[in-house]
Formats: sequence, structure tokens, C-alpha cells
Amino acid sequence: MTTSDHRSEMPIDQSRVPDTSDASELHKEAPWRLELGDWSALQASAAPLRLEVFVHEQQVPLEEEIDAMDAVCVHAVAFDAQGCALATGRLLPDGHIGRMAVRKIARAQGLGSAVLNALTQHARQKGFVEVVLSAQTHAKGFYLRHGFVAEGVEYLDANIPHVLMRKVL
Repeated sequence: MTTSDHRSEMPIDQSRVPDTSDASELHKEAPWRLELGDWSALQASAAPLRLEVFVHEQQVPLEEEIDAMDAVCVHAVAFDAQGCALATGRLLPDGHIGRMAVRKIARAQGLGSAVLNALTQHARQKGFVEVVLSAQTHAKGFYLRHGFVAEGVEYLDANIPHVLMRKVL
């Protein structure tokens, strides 16, 4: 996987995902907390979750999952009340969002939306005019509901079908 590829894993049942663009509003009502930070602060929580979702569930090779870009990204991690990481994602310095992952037991609870909205809001605050991501095709509807638009043809990343998606901020 190249540094421009940004695998994204979202809940399969997205009918219950709130349609909100304000992650802080979603966070206030939720039994979990969302943290933004750098890799040194969030690696211990984000890395095992990504390994669980991408390497173990989806059979992505380990060497393609963790990359040097983590060190320069802003990471978001949602934690439950006990401090267990439930969802994560990252924002690269060029405005790409990637490595979106939600633990299987926590899917369809709005955590993916909260992480995506927090990263999008952070990109907006940093002055980006758009964000781009590489969505697994099964999650395309999720991103469409969050204002992303698909472009181009489907392609494989780590042997998983993806589509490029973009959102103007």
C-alpha cells in the first residue's frame, strides 16, 4: 500500500448512524470520548485497533497497515467509558483522511461518524478546502451521507475494492 492510499473501514449497518456534521454534539450525548492527537500520544490505542480490523478481519498484510505516515498525521480515537479504543482514523498533512476503523462490537453506534466529523473539522480549521479519502466500496454510502462524492473507477488496495471520494469543506 502506498502512502496515498487510505483504507477506510466503517460500520456495515449504517442506517443508525447519525447524520451530523458536528462531532462535538454527538460526543456530548455518547457514553464515549473522542481524542485528537499525534501518533506518539495515540499509537498505543489506535495501532491495536487497526491491526484487529485491517490485519485480522480483512487480511491486509501487516507491512501495508502501519506506515511512516502515522508519525506526521493527526489521529482521532474514540474510547469507551473504560478507556478501550473503539474507533480510529487519521488526517494526513495533505488533507487525506484514512485508516478509518471501528471495532466490530462498536459498529453502527455513530463512532465512525464522530471520528470522520472530527477529522473533517480539524482539516477545516487547518485551512484545507477539501478532504479526500479512499473508501472501501461497502462503505461508500456512509461517506456519501457525510457529503463525500465518489470519483473515478473502483480499484483494489490490499486486495479490497476501493473508490476515491472527495468532500469540499
